[in-house]
Amino acid sequence: MMSHFEISTPIGALRLSGDEEGLREIVFGGAARGAPVPPGQRRSPAFFRDVIEQLEEYFAGRLRRFRVRLAPRGTPFQLRVWDLLQEIPYGETTTYGEIARRLGKANACRAVGAANGRNPIPVIIPCHRVVGADGSLTGFGGGLPIKEALLSLESGGRYSAARESGPFLPFGA
Repeated sequence: MMSHFEISTPIGALRLSGDEEGLREIVFGGAARGAPVPPGQRRSPAFFRDVIEQLEEYFAGRLRRFRVRLAPRGTPFQLRVWDLLQEIPYGETTTYGEIARRLGKANACRAVGAANGRNPIPVIIPCHRVVGADGSLTGFGGGLPIKEALLSLESGGRYSAARESGPFLPFGA
């Protein structure tokens, strides 16, 4: 049975959804408030206790890697992209092109961007750590101000979209 619970965070409300397989979705504030909870879901703060605790630690700057059982639904390609997103180190960024290269599909930047945009578990699967080839902030489901806030949190307040430009080192290098 699917469960859900909405929490308040420094970036606004987040609605968590999941089942016995793991966390399936995080929906940002406005979308969480505007979208009805799918039928058959139960409200359960206890179900998400570990996720909530880890999100609180993350937003307090004390957690760099989540240990949450995830169960996103997507195509095989999307799942591969989302796995690679989880390898981007805390406080670092990479580009769509670099992820495409890591997939062995150097020309698949747009497909990577589309998969990144469909990430159902933002923040925990850190799609906010992916930027344009020129270092610019690009689309983010929660909006660019939230993307910048997450990057700033992870960089100890040193991140500024205006300051960041130029190439990025491949992650894991």
